[in-house]
Amino acid sequence: QVGNYKRTVKRIDDGHRLCNDLMNCIHERARIEKGYAQQLTEWAKRWKQLVEKGPQYGTVERAWCAFMSEAEKVSELHLEVKGSLMNEDFEKIKNWQKEAFHKQMMGGFKETKEAEDGFRKAQKPWAKKLKEVEAAKKAYHAACKEEKLAVSRETNSKADPALNPEQLKKLQDKVERSKQDVLKTKEKYEKSLKELDNATPQYMENMEQVFEQCQQFEEKRLRFFREVLLEVQKHLDLSNVASYKNIYRELEQNIKTADAVEDLRWFRANQGPGMSMNWPQFEEWSADLNRTLSRREKKKASDGVTLTGINQTGEQVSQPNKHSSSLSVQSNTVQSVQSSYNPFEDEEDTGSTVSEKEDNKIKNVSSYERNQSYPTDWSDEESNNPFSSTDANGDTNPFDEDTSPAMEVRVRALYDYEGQEQDELSFKAGDELTKMENEDEQGWCKGRLDNGQVGLYPANYVEPIQ
Repeated sequence: QVGNYKRTVKRIDDGHRLCNDLMNCIHERARIEKGYAQQLTEWAKRWKQLVEKGPQYGTVERAWCAFMSEAEKVSELHLEVKGSLMNEDFEKIKNWQKEAFHKQMMGGFKETKEAEDGFRKAQKPWAKKLKEVEAAKKAYHAACKEEKLAVSRETNSKADPALNPEQLKKLQDKVERSKQDVLKTKEKYEKSLKELDNATPQYMENMEQVFEQCQQFEEKRLRFFREVLLEVQKHLDLSNVASYKNIYRELEQNIKTADAVEDLRWFRANQGPGMSMNWPQFEEWSADLNRTLSRREKKKASDGVTLTGINQTGEQVSQPNKHSSSLSVQSNTVQSVQSSYNPFEDEEDTGSTVSEKEDNKIKNVSSYERNQSYPTDWSDEESNNPFSSTDANGDTNPFDEDTSPAMEVRVRALYDYEGQEQDELSFKAGDELTKMENEDEQGWCKGRLDNGQVGLYPANYVEPIQ
């Protein structure tokens, strides 16, 4: 039918739009692949740090960390998928679209105009004859209507005695002319219809030829889309990638290598009865005795209280050494006080301030580190606190145990240090640990490594982490 070829022509424009839709579809999937890969990497990095700093040890720790290694490897594969989608599939569609559709200066595509011109040229002769047939049919139908009206008037005039013979004769002539017009228009209508029928086969052939060209163009697009979708499927299907299968095969092997007996044996040898012990032995006095004092001797060395850096006016005196202004108490339950801390401040205010600092320092640690309370070093000594009793006036001592809540500070090692005694820590430059007690007069601090080990270390070997 005339004009119905426009649906076929519109399909060419739809093909160009579908190329854009397919490219947008692939682009969105590529962004999803990239986002998933980034999330896997961030998850693996965060949990690997938490597991390594946590209390898990041995083969089970390695099996746990294998999950983070799996995530990192899978992340790399998904980044490769993203690259394949954008660098291969997306670009392939873009280049094919550019080659298949050519834009015109006046708008539209060259392929669309060629198809529309081909259909219009093939349909023009037949459409012209169809128009003639419609006009002949209209004329024939109008003549038939006039003939019927003339016959009806003539029949009615015969029954009317008022009409004279001359008027009756005019009506009869009108009927005769109407019959002749009907014959003429009918003949012309039949002739134009016959010509249209004769032109129809050629018209169908010409139209089908142009239509077939459009079909071939559309077939290329459909086959190309099928080819691209198959390539996208191959890029997305990681189950057929050998390295992807190896990732989970390796993960399974790492998990199966976890051995509870081996881990218990290691813990017994390193943290239990099997660990090496430095039993007390007779030691001669030496010049570097201060550096090699044991924990008990260090505690005995401070046999009282030393207050420095406080003048009578209450103003703080500047000290050349930030550790020189301190409070030393013999009891292990009383913490050393830094120069910036006023021991005469209100107990409640001090406690709340320290609690806020502690809260800020544990935001980014694992659940184990947040909930674990580490015991202090073992000691069988009980020292008499000179401040534990009230004075003669009955006033309480502001240096009681409850007035100084413990405050832990994260520090970083500046140098390597190898512990000389059983109660000393060993660490490398750059390692991080937690300072549990402030520096004493011998220059030693008490701290805890991330593996839970508690001990002493030289105060000038570390610096606070900002």
